[in-house]
Amino acid sequence: MNQDFISPINTQTWSNGRHPVRCVRVIQETWDVRTFCFTAESPLLFFFKPGQFVTLELEIDEQMVMRSYTIASSPSVPYSFSITVKRVPGGVVSNWLHDNLKEGDALAVHGPVGNFNCIDFPNEKVLLLSGGVGITPVMSMARWWFDTNAEVDIHFVHSARTPKDLVYYRELQHMDSRLNNIHLSLICERTDIGETWSGYKGYLNSAMLSLIAPDFMEREVFCCGPGPYMKAVRNLLQHAGFDMDRYHEESFGATPADVIEDVEHMAQEASELAEELEHTERLTVSFLESDLQVDILPGETLHSAAAQVGLHIPKACGMGICGTCKVKVTKGEVAMEHNGGITDDDIADGYVLSCCSVPSGDVEVAF
Repeated sequence: MNQDFISPINTQTWSNGRHPVRCVRVIQETWDVRTFCFTAESPLLFFFKPGQFVTLELEIDEQMVMRSYTIASSPSVPYSFSITVKRVPGGVVSNWLHDNLKEGDALAVHGPVGNFNCIDFPNEKVLLLSGGVGITPVMSMARWWFDTNAEVDIHFVHSARTPKDLVYYRELQHMDSRLNNIHLSLICERTDIGETWSGYKGYLNSAMLSLIAPDFMEREVFCCGPGPYMKAVRNLLQHAGFDMDRYHEESFGATPADVIEDVEHMAQEASELAEELEHTERLTVSFLESDLQVDILPGETLHSAAAQVGLHIPKACGMGICGTCKVKVTKGEVAMEHNGGITDDDIADGYVLSCCSVPSGDVEVAF
């Protein structure tokens, strides 16, 4: 890396949007987990809130695919960022990344976004709970506090299936050994033949948590992991009488099957309702850059309006989380129900997430 590249004078700061990046390193973390490190094609400081995520824009089998991953690195190392991906049996994107993405490859990312972060919920005492590859956002937080010598008392509790599935094992041990305000506890569900393990075994439960962090009721809790893991943690804390206003969990991921079914069911109902409301007054959505417009029924989203005239606004989650489908409304009003995929500054500048924005009247969109 030459000095011109890292010169603060010509280096911009990362902001939510689309950015071309290049993979500069691939690290094998465990037998089925890899870390992919990226830098910008043009000088860029990757500042973000630890715990936030990006959405990768990929072409797989000649199809555009979007997928969101938490940033595992810390903004304290700002000239690059990394994601850590577990190979999932049958997983289209995770398998493609493991099998195809290599050093030197270029792609685009969208972000950073996300309400799950440690900056917006400061506390002098925190409890980081993670399961499996869900360790990535809380690892970003721990790295941030470690690198900045923050006066934060940290209990880091990570659960894995077996010892060989422990992600960042050596780095976690290093952090634990260097600072007396980081307390590491690792839990393995079981050991395979030939493996030895002297740490906690089984599943995290109330007795184990009380032993690990007797003062957990006083801490800010950040949790990420598989759905069943997070549900078990919520039940554990609620049963203990924990103040759930101080509980935060990562919320994005693959859309659950029941949600997809509900959405499909609602779409069918909407279609039936559209037939009934055939003569209902419609709203006009104009896409200025494409010189197209469409009349839609009340309740339809901007993303749906674009699709009706053949316009493709990229999206990944469809739930206002990833921020991929951001567009600017230049005239008119919309009602937006997002889940953290857009910043207050973007909203103030007129941007909305098209997947969850419903026009209140005629609108014009810069797309």
